[in-house]
Amino acid sequence: VQLQASGGGLVQAGGSLRLSCAASGRAVSSYYMGWFRQYPGKEHEFVASISHSGGRTRYADSVRGRFTISRDNAKNTVYLEMSNLRPEDTAVYYCAAGPRELAYTLTDYDHWGQGTQVTVSS
Repeated sequence: VQLQASGGGLVQAGGSLRLSCAASGRAVSSYYMGWFRQYPGKEHEFVASISHSGGRTRYADSVRGRFTISRDNAKNTVYLEMSNLRPEDTAVYYCAAGPRELAYTLTDYDHWGQGTQVTVSS
């Protein structure tokens, strides 16, 4: 499966953005899906994940209550709604597809694509 994240941009602190991850080549419903972010010079950091049907979600403590992960298997797309954004949310965001639920590092996933830059100004 090929993944393409989009929807990043520049937003003021307190603002909102919605990221999308469009999948092609295989149905995204076959995978657990996750979002990660990467700060310059740092390893990828787990942000959120969602089960096949969307019934179970997991979040990093730093984003819980502000970010919401969802999926539309009919559209082969996964979303990350981000609200009350903070300058420390500034990073490149990646989506990933994998075979199991309790996966918190990017290498636990089989597929990931190009990221999308999110910049939050103070």
